[in-house]
Amino acid sequence: MSHYQPGILATPVPPHARHMFFALQSIEALPAALDKLMTLVDGKSAVVGFGESLVKALHVQIDGLRVFPAMAGVGVDNPSTQHALWCWLHGVDRGELLNRSNALEAALAPAFRRVQMNETFRHQTGHDLTGYEDGTENPHDDAAVAAALLGEGAEGLVGGSFAAIQKWQHDFKGFNAMSAHERDHIMGRRLSDNEELDDAPVSAHVKRTAQESFAPEAFVVRRSMPWIEGDRAGLMFLAFGFSLDAFEAQLRRMSGLEDGITDGLYRMSRPVTGGYYWCPPMKDGYLDLRALRIG
Repeated sequence: MSHYQPGILATPVPPHARHMFFALQSIEALPAALDKLMTLVDGKSAVVGFGESLVKALHVQIDGLRVFPAMAGVGVDNPSTQHALWCWLHGVDRGELLNRSNALEAALAPAFRRVQMNETFRHQTGHDLTGYEDGTENPHDDAAVAAALLGEGAEGLVGGSFAAIQKWQHDFKGFNAMSAHERDHIMGRRLSDNEELDDAPVSAHVKRTAQESFAPEAFVVRRSMPWIEGDRAGLMFLAFGFSLDAFEAQLRRMSGLEDGITDGLYRMSRPVTGGYYWCPPMKDGYLDLRALRIG
């Protein structure tokens, strides 16, 4: 399958990236803004996703797209901060990313107004700032394609993907005060060699999110990256799937809604944002917006 935004599956995660979130401000200016968006987004160095409110403004429907749920779990909360448009810019130079993001923001005005921006980066070879490797259980090659991309359906939908995004803020002081044994049991892996622990508790993150343990299996492709803002830091979680169901099943179990057991991850981190977006496929080098009745 070649007609998808290649940045979705490109590995490793890029050295630097920017997540830009936009609110729809002028429906009248929307057609011109989308025309400009198609010239600025190549699907590789820039991946774009549409929120449900933007799709509704175009008087169409994308099956499976919905608003991120504000999910209250067993003593934990997953907020929804849904926006109309999301752009994920990749690059190797922070200055170049700044210039590109400024150009994109200017091009989308006055139809869109940027309401959130998060700068992220690759740590070591793809690790969280806690030092633990991220995305160990990611599917690869054909399995990644099957997990992340819609493989059949109408024109303008095949090759599309759904993105689930959460910004997690870590409590480093609390985490670092724990023993190495306790930290490993939160993750379900040893920090030293990334090996999964046979004796990890049922609350361990690895056990809560074991993709093959769901019915149906809940495989997604994770492209998460760390962030730092002043004295706050954490992980910008990003997962792609051919639907949003797999991610949501994992989040429900993590939140204790399946069996009353919450993921140990909530002991050292908490989500502060949450959004769902539909990422259209590509056609002839451009975004394929036929499902939105554009192009």
